[in-house]
Amino acid sequence: MSCELVVLVTTATHEEAARIADTLVTERLAACVNIVPAIESIYRWEGKVTRDNESLMIIKTTDERYADLERRVKELHSYSTPEVIAVKIDRGSAGYLDWLRESVLDASR
Repeated sequence: MSCELVVLVTTATHEEAARIADTLVTERLAACVNIVPAIESIYRWEGKVTRDNESLMIIKTTDERYADLERRVKELHSYSTPEVIAVKIDRGSAGYLDWLRESVLDASR
């Protein structure tokens, strides 16, 4: 049985998030991507505490599509080490989860 996931990815700009989101949905790697356009991130990078304004993508996919989604995000992303964090969906509306699974079915199969 399929496992549905929420994947979190931050980007440097809203435009970058939109470009990546369009690709992921077009290629059926994601059923849906929500973009939160303005977040503030505070993190340690290369030994320094850094503060940046970023956008957050909230991506819905399945575990079967995750590896290809992660690979594609890394290909398209401007960061050398992009945040790509997947969390299993424990519960959700049956109709929505059915739609999610159908939306990411690999058309080549």
